[in-house]
Amino acid sequence: MLPSARTRSLPDPRVPLLVPLRASVLVALTALLTACGQPADEGASSKSSSSNNSNSSNGPPAPVMANLPNVLDRDVTEHVKTALQSSPTLKGFDIQVQTLQGDVRLTGVLDSQEQVVEALRIARASEGAHSIHDELTLKTP
Repeated sequence: MLPSARTRSLPDPRVPLLVPLRASVLVALTALLTACGQPADEGASSKSSSSNNSNSSNGPPAPVMANLPNVLDRDVTEHVKTALQSSPTLKGFDIQVQTLQGDVRLTGVLDSQEQVVEALRIARASEGAHSIHDELTLKTP
């Protein structure tokens, strides 16, 4: 062999496939990232902004739960207790009110079914009460 002659190794057959693949993934990722902040259709964007002026942000719509009042459980309990004691038909009865994440539990003993119905109506009308658990019982004769 001549001293200047070198032996050449064959190229790895996977290399030509990996380079274009990496480049195409990079191009696709770049396109996705640059398009994230832009509306998909300019006509749809102008229609939605003109028909819904109350939502001025370009972010995703707020979840439905965000429309509910943010009331602490202790506040809900106080609202319900105050309303129950303000009712002439329920005044003087010992009705316990417990609230956990807006779920109100009423426990106690009442004289009539009408009083139970009134207590449930008052609890449902209280701000921040999501659901009412009725554990009220009637006094036995």
